[in-house]
Amino acid sequence: MRVVSLVPSLTEAVALTLPGVLAGATDWCSHPADLDVTRVGGTKNPRTDLIAALAPDLVIANEEENRVPDLDALRAAGVEVLVTEVRNVPQAFGELARVLTACGAAARPGWLDEAEQAWSALPAPECRTTAVVPVWRRPWMVLGRDTFAGDVLARLGVDHLYAHHAERYPRIPVEEMREAAPDVVVLPDEPYRFTAADGPEAFPGLPCALVSGRHLTWYGPSLTEAATVLGEALRAAWR
Repeated sequence: MRVVSLVPSLTEAVALTLPGVLAGATDWCSHPADLDVTRVGGTKNPRTDLIAALAPDLVIANEEENRVPDLDALRAAGVEVLVTEVRNVPQAFGELARVLTACGAAARPGWLDEAEQAWSALPAPECRTTAVVPVWRRPWMVLGRDTFAGDVLARLGVDHLYAHHAERYPRIPVEEMREAAPDVVVLPDEPYRFTAADGPEAFPGLPCALVSGRHLTWYGPSLTEAATVLGEALRAAWR
C-alpha cells in the first residue's frame, strides 16, 4: 500500500499506525519529527503532478484543508482520493477509523481507543467560560460556527462567542473582539503562530491562553493528550 497524505494530522495517524505506508506528505506535516517521505507542497497548493508520479494507491485529504480543484486534478490523473470531514470530536474518531482501514490497518490502533476513552470519560466542566479564538492576524480571523476546534473547547467548558456566526472563520475587527469582553482569549500557535510577544498585546486587560495548535486543531494521536494539555494552558491563563 502506498499512501500520500495532504493533512498533517492524518499523516501523523498513518505514520504511527502503519509505518512505511506513507510515500508522500505535505511540507506542513511536522509529525512524527523523523518522517522521511517525499514532500509534495502545501495543503492548499500540492504538486499534483508529483503526487501522481509517486503512483499512490490512495491520497487522503480533508474537505476543509484541501482545495477541490487539486483533488479533482488527482482524480483526473487516475488517483483514488479519500476526503474526510471533521467538525466535532466524535466525527474525528469515526473518520480516523475509516482512513486507517482504507490505508490497510487490520485493526484499530491502541492510541485511537485510548483517545476515544479519554474524551468519553471527560468530566463535565464545573463552570463554563466565554472566549474568542483568533486563528489568523492581518486580517484578524476567529473560530466561527461548526468547527472541530470549537467542539474541542466546548467539551472543556469554553464557549467561544462566534460559535453561531454565519461563517466558519469570520473576519472580526480586533476592536469588536475586545468589546465582546470574553473571559479568555485563546491564541493557538497555528495556523497563525501566536506567541507571548505576538497576540496578547492586542487584548490589554484580558486573560490570554497560548495553546498548542496541534492539540486544538489536529485529529490524530494528539487527541490522547489534548484535553490535558489544553486544560493546563487554559488554567494558566486564569491564574
